[in-house]
Amino acid sequence: MAKVNLPRNAAFTKPKKGTLPRLLKILFKNFKFRLILVFVCLILATLSNLTSSIFVRLVTDEIYRAITVEYVPSRIVFVLVLMGSLYMVGLIASFLWNRTMAIITQEYLNILRKEMFDHMQSLPIKYFDTHVHGDIMSLYTNDVDTIRQLISQSLPSVIQTSSIVISLFVIMLSSSIWMTLVVILGTVLMFINTKVVGGNSAKYFVKQQRALGKTEGCIEESINGLKVIKVFSYEEKSKEEFQEINENLRYNASTANSFGNMLGPIMGNIGHILYAGLVAMGSFLIVSKTPNLTLFGFQAISYGVVTSFLLMCRMFTMNISNFSQQITFIVMAMAGASRVFDLLDEKPETDEGYVTLVHIKYHEDGTFEETDEETRFYAWKHPHKVDNTITYTELKGDIVLTEVDFGYVEDKIVLHDVSIYAHPGQQIAFVGSTGAGKTTITNLINRFYDIADGKIRYDGININKIKKDDLRRSLGIVLQDTNLFTGTVKDNIRYGKLNATDEEIIAAAKIANAHDFITRLPNGYDTMLDGNGANLSQGQRQLLSIARAAVKDAPVMILDEATSSIDTRTEKLVQDGTRKLMEGRTVFVIAHRLSTVQNSDAIMVLDHGRIIERGTHNDLIAQKGVYYRLYTGAFELE
Repeated sequence: MAKVNLPRNAAFTKPKKGTLPRLLKILFKNFKFRLILVFVCLILATLSNLTSSIFVRLVTDEIYRAITVEYVPSRIVFVLVLMGSLYMVGLIASFLWNRTMAIITQEYLNILRKEMFDHMQSLPIKYFDTHVHGDIMSLYTNDVDTIRQLISQSLPSVIQTSSIVISLFVIMLSSSIWMTLVVILGTVLMFINTKVVGGNSAKYFVKQQRALGKTEGCIEESINGLKVIKVFSYEEKSKEEFQEINENLRYNASTANSFGNMLGPIMGNIGHILYAGLVAMGSFLIVSKTPNLTLFGFQAISYGVVTSFLLMCRMFTMNISNFSQQITFIVMAMAGASRVFDLLDEKPETDEGYVTLVHIKYHEDGTFEETDEETRFYAWKHPHKVDNTITYTELKGDIVLTEVDFGYVEDKIVLHDVSIYAHPGQQIAFVGSTGAGKTTITNLINRFYDIADGKIRYDGININKIKKDDLRRSLGIVLQDTNLFTGTVKDNIRYGKLNATDEEIIAAAKIANAHDFITRLPNGYDTMLDGNGANLSQGQRQLLSIARAAVKDAPVMILDEATSSIDTRTEKLVQDGTRKLMEGRTVFVIAHRLSTVQNSDAIMVLDHGRIIERGTHNDLIAQKGVYYRLYTGAFELE
């Protein structure tokens, strides 16, 4: 086992202020009337619990009276019937509040998860680039589960135990101040125990939640990269890295649970000592016939008072212990809720665009107008705030980048003074080593990121003015990393156009040369895919990704090394198919094989975020520069 040096005195990260009020605000906003019912039932259940000590006193005194003075059965029967009736009311009330709270909790979590997922869809790509995916998943599982514990059990328990403790304290004062002083002494010891032991338990439970998120992130990363781990024989090193992270989780979890497990027994033993102290005090008051001091003056103490006091002491210590344990769960929930609210407080992707994409239909004279009908023709609808007019610009796919600078972080620019002119129907290719900035340029065109300086214009319109959804609706993209979703082959192709007909899906598959292999699948287009298409080859998955872009039928296509996972024969078939797809469209191509970009209208050679050469294939070969050396194999893309 690898030795891990753990920071045992690491700073304790407290939950954010206002977390509990924020949770309660959502709760009361959605379940106000049902919470009132829960509160009423809680009070009834609490009163039912409290009556037990009072009835024990009454029954004990009545039995003592029957033995020593006069036997009146009706009085004893009345007390027992009344006690049973109140217990039945408490039983029904407990059933109702537990059942109602269980329903409220699940509905609350449903609302919370939906809000989290909806908000996550609005976050910028940068958030997912800077957060471990397994840690994000932990928010939906572990952290949300701590909130479930809080709402369904901890909060009702705190309300009930607090009510019982306060009520018992008042009843005890009205029964015997001398004996109550013994209880106060025991209560002080209990609170000291809660602060010291419970405080440490809560601290490490918070650390456990954070460590759990890191552990799940590590597992998720290892599963995704399992093939890489095996092919490079990285298993042992991977085990060591996981062991270190898992050991951190083990240490925090075991420390938290050690303190948590100590809390109950210590509280129980304090309760036993307190119980013995009350027996001693009660016996002394009875034997010595010392006047019993109460809120109402001095009275003679009875056997019923002592007996009921012992029962109240049991209830008092049990509820104090329960209260202290719930504090730990509340702190855990606050830590989990803080992480959930961190996600909800992340700033969504901003969109100040106001230019929208609309369908148009052409007239015989060549003019066009906006239409609600779904056509293959689009225009940019551009409202002008100055004179309240609206202009329409045909969507042609003319994209111009002028002196663009960009950095993923402000102090580190990765693109410098990039200017590109892509006119409708042109194919623009990007060539360069890994990290040269090829994919970054395409990320700027679809506004996954915003530029630091310069301009990007789409059909003459600054893309910052175009709504992001409409901008991306006009772009088709095939990424190097293929993502397929759980569903049929047909569903995955239809992802490019949700209202696509079966005929359009088949036509798109034929363009991508995917139709042939799809028809050989067990259920053809209705074959179920899961695990990111694990039952398909990498090349087949890439063909589906290309078919998905084809069915979108967008005027601008971005192919980010789209054929990187396809063999040479399949690549030729794809190129033959996509040639029709690219006709009349602006196409940006990032290719790892230079042979695939020879026919491009312009080839951009990038190096460290700068365009160092540009021109057609023949122009660049004639220059005998970097592209020439790459093409002839003088040196490789490094």
